[in-house]
Amino acid sequence: MRLMYSLTIIFAGIIGLLMVVSPSTANSLMSIPTENPMIFGLAGSLWLAIGLLSVLGLRSPLKFVPVLLLELIYKTVWIVFVVLPAVVNNSYSSWTTPTVILFLAFIVGDIIAIPFWTLFEKEEIGTKRKPEPTKAL
Repeated sequence: MRLMYSLTIIFAGIIGLLMVVSPSTANSLMSIPTENPMIFGLAGSLWLAIGLLSVLGLRSPLKFVPVLLLELIYKTVWIVFVVLPAVVNNSYSSWTTPTVILFLAFIVGDIIAIPFWTLFEKEEIGTKRKPEPTKAL
């Protein structure tokens, strides 16, 4: 699980930071189109936030499992509902191939790393502390 947090810090955190701080550098390194700077900045901000939350995941892996789950869901949704229709419509961009390969690797890693049983456990409510008796004066 810590491996997935570490990889997320490296990939999402660094790429997100580049996209927000220096979009032209991110574009030249990864050929990600920057036609719409607001969407580009939004994606960069999201990836940077996920990378930063993954730093906390290194310290408390189970507590931050929802970060890995978010990654698993959004990457799967993007591949199924954005990439596959683009392939069918023959509008697949060249920069998409390395991104899809990276996302598929992360999807497999997240499926292996996420302890799904913890997501469906009923949360135990702690026992209530009895109030201490007041001392008579």
